Amino acid sequence: MSTPLINRVAVVTGASSGIGAATARALSAAGARVALMARTPAALAKVAATLSGEALELPADVSDDAQVTAAFDRVEATWGVPDLVVTSAGVSRPARLDELTPDLWRHTVDVNLSGTFYVAREAGLRMGRAGVTGDIVTIGSELSVIGMASYVAYCASKAGVLGLTRALAAELAPGVRVNAVCPGPVDTPMLAAEFDADGDARKAHEETIARVPLKRLATAEEVAAAVMYLVAPTTYATGMALNLDGGTTCV
Repeated sequence: MSTPLINRVAVVTGASSGIGAATARALSAAGARVALMARTPAALAKVAATLSGEALELPADVSDDAQVTAAFDRVEATWGVPDLVVTSAGVSRPARLDELTPDLWRHTVDVNLSGTFYVAREAGLRMGRAGVTGDIVTIGSELSVIGMASYVAYCASKAGVLGLTRALAAELAPGVRVNAVCPGPVDTPMLAAEFDADGDARKAHEETIARVPLKRLATAEEVAAAVMYLVAPTTYATGMALNLDGGTTCV
């Protein structure tokens, strides 16, 4: 089928750029109605204009549980209970331990881990109450399973996402499947900002490529394709972490 997700209602967080935007486009092309959630209304509008099907813009901060609830209320009032949710909102601000302030720690964990929890909880409970069979795909990281200097907060938050995914898969089965995609370095505005913050963006880029066995960055579209794999053909998978890291976690 050219539109395997026809009649499905999707919510994508972090949809204003990068992985979230690419995933929204892939879901829309496959026939889903897509609600786009992010903090920046102008960026959401630009992405919505690129979708091939129906779109709903949801300006919201995933680290605020009340905003997440209100956003899901809008989706349900517009299209009904969403049955496909992708939690791609995330932040990354590398900092050595002596620079990792409590505020920076809280912000990273609030967005990456708590934000994933608020969205997945809202989705899972609504699907369960409505008797809807659905999918939740979280976005983890290679740093869900390996450590890296200057990424203490990010590693902790993304390891938490993987544990959260497995626990939700156990609790929400059999009606709702919960899986994770764990990308390596992806060519997105967030990674570009990390390179710039390093002080020597070219060197940071080269060092990143050097540690990847496939010797390149992933594209956001490749991560979106992995999400599509988890929600379409892999109907017997739940609690799964799909490594899409160019080999970084196997060496």
